[in-house]
Order: sequence, then C-alpha cells, then structure tokens
Amino acid sequence: MSLTPQQLERYARHIMLREVGGPGQQKLLKAHVALVGLGALGGPAAMYLAAAGVGGLTLIDDDSVSLSNLQRQVLFVTNDVGAAKTEVGAHALTTMNPDIRIETKQTRLDARNAAELLRGADIVIDGSDSFTTRFEINAACHHAGVVLVSGAVGRWSAQVSVFKSGLTRGKPVGERLPCYRCLVSEMPETEETCAMVGVVGPLTGMVGARMALEAVKEITGAGQSMAGKLWLFDGLSGDSRNVALRADPACMVCGER
Repeated sequence: MSLTPQQLERYARHIMLREVGGPGQQKLLKAHVALVGLGALGGPAAMYLAAAGVGGLTLIDDDSVSLSNLQRQVLFVTNDVGAAKTEVGAHALTTMNPDIRIETKQTRLDARNAAELLRGADIVIDGSDSFTTRFEINAACHHAGVVLVSGAVGRWSAQVSVFKSGLTRGKPVGERLPCYRCLVSEMPETEETCAMVGVVGPLTGMVGARMALEAVKEITGAGQSMAGKLWLFDGLSGDSRNVALRADPACMVCGER
C-alpha cells in the first residue's frame, strides 16, 4: 500500500524516524489491535494507537461511563455519563482519525468468548482490572500466538510488560519467553481494585501511553521488545526499574505439563 498525501502529512513525525519510516507506518496502518477494557489504561492506549494510525482497533468492554471514571479516564467527558464506553470510545477515536476501522464488542471477556473476541488481532492490550480476566486473556493469547501488552496500576505504583510466550512454544525451556501466569501464578487471596484502594489519575495515562508505545514498537520492529522484562514505576518517588522475567517450567499455561 502507498500513503496518500494526507497520510504523509498526518504521520510525518513517524515517517521521519528511521526506526519507523514509511514502511513502519504502513505496518501500523495494516495492524489490528484488540483492547480489553476501555477505562483508565485502555482509553489512553486507544487514543495514542488511533493517533498513530493503527488501522484496526477492536474495543472490548461491557461497562458504561460513570462520574467516578472521569478523574482518570480521559477518553470520556461529563456528557458521556451513562453511555456505553465502547460506543463513546468508537465515536471519539474515529473523530480523531478517520483512517482507522473500529469494531466494538459490548461484552465482558471470559473463558467462553476470549478466543473469539481476540481472533484476528496482531496485538492485545490488556487494560482490565480483574485477575480472572487477565488470566483468560493471557491463556487466549498464548494459545493463539498473539503478542500481549499488559499493564496495571494501584495507588501510586504501576507496571507494564509484553508477553510473547505463544511465539516460543515448543522451544527448550531456556529459550522460552514467559507468559503472564509465569509472573502471577495463582489468584491473589484478596484482589484490590482502584475502587477499593484509589489511584492517582495521571499515573493511568502514563501507563496507557506506555502500553501504546510497546504496541507500536512490536508492530514496527523498533527498538528492544519488553518481552521477558517487567517495568515497575513508583509515582511517589519517580523511580522506575526493569526486572527480568523467566518462563516457569511448571506454569499451568505455558509450562511443560
């Protein structure tokens, strides 16, 4: 595909980057990203992916906009309260960039529908706030060989990683990349949500943007993949660090059993 004059102008700052250029922008326009959760993380991620020209976005969320969302969910405004997040999001994103194609799924992802909802995606963005949902997304991505970008926030802390275990399936243990269940093997005894413990609003925007950045890198092949690493950020101190992740041979999703 060739870029139109309008696209050359819209994406000029990408095209100037030697790591992206015209070929990389064409990859973005051809890519399909599924976003699970269109809230504090998925919303900003979707905005940056739409602005970047990711050609296909699937928005998966069963929730509607509430007033308490607006402290951090910048995809929505006060007049959107009560409306479906996928409907509002699709309108806002296509208004931002008419190049993109958007499919909405007004439903909650679970074990029964995960594979179907994520079918056709090159990359999945997990912005959900439930370990049950995260586990189902991880399993579906591993079995389909799809790249998963996962982020989480709570209070003042955040984390982001990329999981590509399905792409190294069948390799020797030492050459396998971990999946999300290698990081979180069991359901926590108590699951703390933002509604329970709070979260500072700008932190969620940082994480959503970081998730979009990792997706753009994976699509274009720019830089180093975050697969096998976990980025941790402390908003109170401003400190961040990367820690290494390894595949767990006993993992119930990607392990040997």
